[in-house]
Amino acid sequence: MRSTEEIVESLRDALAGVGVVLPSLGVDPVTGASDEPFALVDLGRCNVRTAEHLTDVLRSLPVGETLRARVRQVNREPKSR
Repeated sequence: MRSTEEIVESLRDALAGVGVVLPSLGVDPVTGASDEPFALVDLGRCNVRTAEHLTDVLRSLPVGETLRARVRQVNREPKSR
């Protein structure tokens, strides 16, 4: 299992690959310091231009019903600890 820090870096790299930088992206300090096995990822704050660019990138992605169904399925699966 990857660490939360690794996940955050992976997300940062993926966003940078499409030209989006979330300057406050990081591990939530409260859940990251707790015994919680799944710390929260803090997406942080960004300016309006970045939010608009992120929206444009997300809307440009081809999301068909197959992907939507898979996301719903994954979200219903019990989370392992």
